[in-house]
Amino acid sequence: MTQRFSGRTALVTGAGSGIGRAVALALAAEDAKVVVAGRRPEPLAETVRLIEEQGGKALAVPADVSGAAGAEALVRAAVEHFGSLDVAVNNAGVFRGGRPLADLPEEDWHEQLAINVTGVYLALRAQVRQMRTQPAGGAIVNISSTFGRHTSSPGAAAYSASKAAVTALSRGAALDHIRDGVRINVVSPGATETSMSLGPGETEQERAERARSTLPLGRIATTREVAAAVLYLASDDAASVVGTDLVVDSGATA
Repeated sequence: MTQRFSGRTALVTGAGSGIGRAVALALAAEDAKVVVAGRRPEPLAETVRLIEEQGGKALAVPADVSGAAGAEALVRAAVEHFGSLDVAVNNAGVFRGGRPLADLPEEDWHEQLAINVTGVYLALRAQVRQMRTQPAGGAIVNISSTFGRHTSSPGAAAYSASKAAVTALSRGAALDHIRDGVRINVVSPGATETSMSLGPGETEQERAERARSTLPLGRIATTREVAAAVLYLASDDAASVVGTDLVVDSGATA
């Protein structure tokens, strides 16, 4: 295993499960000190335990990034506890879909925008403000989705709109702040081994059978594969990669 993040502090939102947890574990395995964030303390504590079991260092900070105070508190905690903020992965997001847009409750629309879009904006703003004060700057990776810029699906109009906004926001911010020493990129996963990729009432085995017939690769992506894409963009290996949208979707949008 390489140690691309030795001496660096990373912040991962939505780190209590799924892709966020996989990213936090992967960063810690490459010697980053990791701040894990989310709205529920118990899953974060489990992520910290898993990191510490493999010899890493981590800090759990429960926070809601849909408000400026929460986003700013996360950056402050990283700097106060570990001394800097060098990598940030904005993964927190929700899906409220499964029904046509005309039948979507207004509160579901607002929740997806608040967490998926405003939360990324507020997190980015707080993270860039810190990173541009540091001699080495920093790297930020936002988790979007193939839903939005690349494709969509019935029952996912609002979610797709929110994720398309994440991609556009990230690309604009990348140009705004690359001269500040802050690189910003996007990873857009397709179907991944999380509960979000399960259809209504679908089992994991049924999902696997569906993937065999519908995806060019014949299977969905693992969270570790998505994490590997995130770590590449966050690392010095991608030093000249700015504002890109890296798709990890088993060939679905090829």
